[in-house]
Formats: sequence, structure tokens, C-alpha cells
Amino acid sequence: MALTTYTELKASVADWLVRADLTAAIPDFISLAEAQIERNLRTRQMIVRADALINTEYSAVPENFLETRSFKLNTNPVTPMQFETIDSLDVLASRTNAAGKPIYFSIVGTQIRVVPAPDTSYTGELTYYSKLYKLSSSNETNWLLTSSPDIYLYGSLLQAAPYLQDDARISVWSALYLAGIEQLQLADDRSTTSGGSLTARARTLG
Repeated sequence: MALTTYTELKASVADWLVRADLTAAIPDFISLAEAQIERNLRTRQMIVRADALINTEYSAVPENFLETRSFKLNTNPVTPMQFETIDSLDVLASRTNAAGKPIYFSIVGTQIRVVPAPDTSYTGELTYYSKLYKLSSSNETNWLLTSSPDIYLYGSLLQAAPYLQDDARISVWSALYLAGIEQLQLADDRSTTSGGSLTARARTLG
């Protein structure tokens, strides 16, 4: 069976489970697998850029934000922003009473905090790892299903474990899922040091 679309993935999961009572739950298994994949995987295909307007101490991160790669202000010359933990940023803020050009930043919940607070409006660029473009009936595929259908399949099967309980296949699916994640991550790590160019997609920081 082909495994290139959401519809085909659901059918394949159903075939592997051989359980007629799980058809309605399969979309949940896929969604749960996507959540787990986002916690496990960081590859170049997940890197995007967002244009940022920094005119207050706090700004919202993009809705699909997972993890920061870099943040810079488009000043002349460009100002690379230095990441700090929330606690260390509090200390720096207590020592910086006056507004000025931001130098430091941290992620606070769903916001970016900069220090010092900006003294004017700055434009910047946030490069970050984004969430997966989730599969659904209106979005039949994405880059991960195209490149690594095994991760989607075994990850989805693994999420059926609460239903399957002592099914002997669970340990096999878990091993195959983890192997797929590890191999994809390793291949991506090799590609980033092979001299190839990296293209990040631009978005707008909300």
C-alpha cells in the first residue's frame, strides 16, 4: 500500500492494527504521534524565519513556534541577540533601568522578552524550529510524511498502545519509531555539515 497521504496513512494504520473497533480513534493516534514527533525531532525542514517588529519589552512568538535558533535586530550593523534564561534576564533587567537597543532575549511562555526595553521601534528576524504542518482531511501530506512515512506509521501505531495493552507488537513499533527518528536526525546533522546551503522560509512574527 502507498503511504504518501493522510488517507493512505489512516488505512495503513488500520491494516496494521487489525482492529475494527479503532477506526474512529486512528486520527487521534496520528495527532498524538505528531505531538510526540515535535518533542523528539529538530531538522532543517522545520526551520523557518519570522520578521519581527520589536517596540515593546514583550512580543508574541509565532503560533507554530517550537524552539529558537537565532534572533537578530536588523540594525546597521546587524545586532545578534543573546539568549538568556528567564532568571538571568530578570537580573539583567534589574541592572538596566533605561530603555535602549535590545541586546538580550528569552522565551517567556508564548512571548519573547527583550532587555533592555526598546527605546524605539526595531525590526528583527527570528529563526526558529516550527511545528509540523498537521495532517488532516484538508491537508493530505507534509514534508515528513513524504520523506519518512515510517516515522508517521510507527509513531501512530505506538499511540494505540493504551488500547492494545500487552500486544507484543508495541515493543517492535517503539524500536522502529525511535530508529526512524534517530536516523532522520543523523542524516539531517550530516547534511548541515556537508557544505550545502540552507534555505529557511520567511513568516511574519505575530
